[in-house]
Amino acid sequence: MPARGGRPGVPIGRGSRGREAVRIAVSAPTASSLFRAESGRRRVPAFVWEIAIAVAAYLVYEAARFVAVGSYPTALAHAHQVVALEQSLHLDVEGGVQDAFLHSPLLTVLNYVYLAAQNLVLPASLVLLYRLNRTTYRTLRNTLLATWLLSLPVYALYPAAPPRLAGLGIVDTVSTGSPLKLEGGTTTSLFNQFAAVPSLHVGFAFAIGIALAAALRNPILRYAALMWGPVMLLTVVATGNHFVFDAITGVAITAAGYGVHRLIAAGRLPRRRVDAYALGACRPIEPSTALA
Repeated sequence: MPARGGRPGVPIGRGSRGREAVRIAVSAPTASSLFRAESGRRRVPAFVWEIAIAVAAYLVYEAARFVAVGSYPTALAHAHQVVALEQSLHLDVEGGVQDAFLHSPLLTVLNYVYLAAQNLVLPASLVLLYRLNRTTYRTLRNTLLATWLLSLPVYALYPAAPPRLAGLGIVDTVSTGSPLKLEGGTTTSLFNQFAAVPSLHVGFAFAIGIALAAALRNPILRYAALMWGPVMLLTVVATGNHFVFDAITGVAITAAGYGVHRLIAAGRLPRRRVDAYALGACRPIEPSTALA
């Protein structure tokens, strides 16, 4: 029997209550139709979107790199400000740390750890988390992207030379102890030499370690993951690529990036609850249930 307005409806029942009841239009979206629409929007595999995000982030970085690079005199002056601050806080340990490893074979290992951190360990960790725990993966991915976006203005406004370029007698051990020359023409065209503050090597390493520890089940592997951050802190200082102050600011801005992720996630939560309620409201209603 058609409902008022010519649209088909579902009769609620007979009697006074049934006559007074408003018929439910079956033209309203049903759960099955919503699920079909949702599946239609997800025809592109999820990993393709993740690759697209990575490519887009890289392109944005390439565009922003030319804006963020500062002059060497300005970067050198800022590096000396960092040194003065560390001296006042008794944190100027970079020279002593490098001297302790300078003639040790362990320094060669640290050189390659530094090179592998962002180019191998970071993407490999994201791939592993994507397979182990999608929720933890998204948290780490969003944290890293937010942290990177927060760091770009800092690099542009406060370019700072690393210890190896600050005229402090600290050696560029990566260039002298590995095939890659950090001061070479090709390398300087790919990396911002004066993006020392904050140290995303250290900040990202702590974030990766925490995320992996949350996803892994083996206690030994979890403790090993948590050590990635401290190992990276030692690495960047011993190789002359960052001051301790750079590492502290790197961890701080990564924590801020995680905070941005939480704010965005909290903003999406009410909408998800409304969507879930709408799906539940579209379930078929039995006449006996409606009159109960």
